[in-house]
Amino acid sequence: MAPRSKKWLIRSGIIVAILFAAFGIGLIYLSRHFEPYIREQAIQYLKERFDSEVELTGLHVSVPGGAAFHLATKGKIALAQLEGEGLVMRHKGRTDIPPMFRLQHFSATVDLQTLFTAAKVVPLVKLDGMEINIPPKDERPEMDSKNDGDSAVRIDNVEIRNAKLAILPRDRSRVPLNFELHEVNLSSVGSEGAMRYDAYLSNPKPKGEIHSTGTFGPWSAGEPSDTSLSGNYLFENADLGVFKGIAGILHSTGQFEGELGNINAKGEATIPDFRLKMSGNPVPLTATFEVGVDGTNGNTTLRPVHAKLGSTNLTTSGTVIKHDGDTHRAIELDALIPAGNLTDVLRLAMKGDPFMQGIVKLTTKIVIPPLDGKVKEKLELDGKFEVTGGKFLRSMIQDKIDGLSRRGQGKPKNQEIDEVVSQMAGDFRLDDQVIMFKMLAFAVAGAAVNLDGSYDLGADNLDFHGALSLDAKVSQTQSGWKRWVLKPIDPFFAKNGAGTFLKIKVVGSSKSPQFGLDR
Repeated sequence: MAPRSKKWLIRSGIIVAILFAAFGIGLIYLSRHFEPYIREQAIQYLKERFDSEVELTGLHVSVPGGAAFHLATKGKIALAQLEGEGLVMRHKGRTDIPPMFRLQHFSATVDLQTLFTAAKVVPLVKLDGMEINIPPKDERPEMDSKNDGDSAVRIDNVEIRNAKLAILPRDRSRVPLNFELHEVNLSSVGSEGAMRYDAYLSNPKPKGEIHSTGTFGPWSAGEPSDTSLSGNYLFENADLGVFKGIAGILHSTGQFEGELGNINAKGEATIPDFRLKMSGNPVPLTATFEVGVDGTNGNTTLRPVHAKLGSTNLTTSGTVIKHDGDTHRAIELDALIPAGNLTDVLRLAMKGDPFMQGIVKLTTKIVIPPLDGKVKEKLELDGKFEVTGGKFLRSMIQDKIDGLSRRGQGKPKNQEIDEVVSQMAGDFRLDDQVIMFKMLAFAVAGAAVNLDGSYDLGADNLDFHGALSLDAKVSQTQSGWKRWVLKPIDPFFAKNGAGTFLKIKVVGSSKSPQFGLDR
């Protein structure tokens, strides 16, 4: 090679090396400015998106080897790693309530090629120790809906660990409703802003574990209740004992879809040991349901629920609603038992063993008022019932019924009249554990009883008054010489179409009722 050519090559190599060195120094300088630029972009995005004052303790950006070269040469992949801590967001700078968001630690990967473009891409965000505080409905932020689905930042995947969601009460002295979000994974499903989620969380009341998968979004900031969602859930080991009046462990599975303001859900629920605390007798309860839920306030409409209590089928429909000014929800349901097992109903409703069996038809309205802890919570019932083929399971009571039937038929000594079945019907109202009966009609062969009165479930106290009508005359209810002695007075008791008509009372307890004339 000629000396001149050799010198030219050396000079060219030196120039190229100087250019590459200068280019590398420029890239290094540029990479060092990623951190303040990304910090500025992140804070600006959060401020505008949530209309909040943003505090950020620390943000660190690391650019992997070769990323700057890929960026400069328009390579396909150029990712930076972000690590941050101490993120606090206060809506409109408010300090009188907990911050809307508080985050202990977060990390993210950022596509460097999009940093200087209109649409910035964040492939992955990891959040740890996140707290979300939602103010009462009338104090929640009103965000600009024109930015919905048109954000300058697209986040492809989000991993959330050890998060807490608190719904703040209007009364600051009350305890917030807290949800523990153990693990939530979100992934983008398209350019519309919807996210696919897989979440594990603890329900606060009743306490239980929930696993749910589905899709959520896009978020409607202008009207959050319009935000779409759908999915499946598994709710396990929910202890109903936190509620006054009932107890048992709930398991439920189901599906849901709609918007936050109108969620349609359907599924199945089982409570193997369902019971009323006032009685304490467990009866297995299963249900299939379809409900409408307002996710912004928790109001629920049942339409309807088909349940099975023991071996008894029943249907309920109604609402669970919190009215303005109430601190608890009011429950108003309509229940129907077309042909149920009376033993199941009595086992649930009263202490001890049921005293009667038979087929029951029941229609009732169920009301649980929105009472707080200062007032004893009550179950209110108002309805009608009819019992056919009834038989008392306690021999003392059944013996009295058998004797009543014998006398009513004018055969007081006929022991073949035994194990008599009864018919019963009436209107009832339960309030403060006392059942008031109106037009309570009870009938066996040869006799009919019509009563008004009450039964105190807590004290097991009977107090009924009414009339007894027998087919037989007074004298025919007796035997031997008494029958002949009483014949002259038969006309005095034969009235209202009955052979014998008497004013009676039933007092005492369900274990030992006392029947007698009511003077």
